[in-house]
Amino acid sequence: MTVTEVHVATPTGAGEATPRPPDVRRPWLPAALAAAAGFVVVGLLLLLWFGLAQRDKGTVGPSSVPFRQAPNFELGLFDGSTYRLSETLASGKPAVVNFWASWCVPCREEAPLLESTWQRNRERISLVGVDVQDTDQDALAFLREFGITYPNGAGNSGPTSIAYGMRGVPETYLIATDGQIIRKWNGALTAAGLEQFLDELVRASAKAGG
Repeated sequence: MTVTEVHVATPTGAGEATPRPPDVRRPWLPAALAAAAGFVVVGLLLLLWFGLAQRDKGTVGPSSVPFRQAPNFELGLFDGSTYRLSETLASGKPAVVNFWASWCVPCREEAPLLESTWQRNRERISLVGVDVQDTDQDALAFLREFGITYPNGAGNSGPTSIAYGMRGVPETYLIATDGQIIRKWNGALTAAGLEQFLDELVRASAKAGG
């Protein structure tokens, strides 16, 4: 019997192992990734620390405003009366408007200074505190703690702070009798700085009055 040899064609690629790429080892890669992750974490922690520090300290110094004429406002005071900026300026007294909150650390630092300044200068200036983002209970406790006697209130403080472009507390505006903003100060005031600012304010008001 004749045996016929049969050849069966094998499909291309069938039964053949897919060639593997060469095994390139990078022993430095895990260490590099760990270092990069570490830098990211440290960077985020530094940003967090900076943000918290800025929140507590605030940016201290003079600041420009996009307008020269002070927006008029009415503020409901804690004693039930109403402070009107236009009436104060019309009476011949320049105004010092201080935005603050009971939870603000720099506000606590400047509170005794503002009160003593008010006691010495109440015949020639008007000083008013605008309490923002606070509760009446905490604000009143703050005023009692520091013996604050100059007018303070929170009624309509939200729209007032928006009108003035308030970005943080404390912020202080010095307004001459003609309504011109003489100076804006971010952060806690100092005794020497405040005395200088008040002299500037009184001179500007005298000039405005002719």
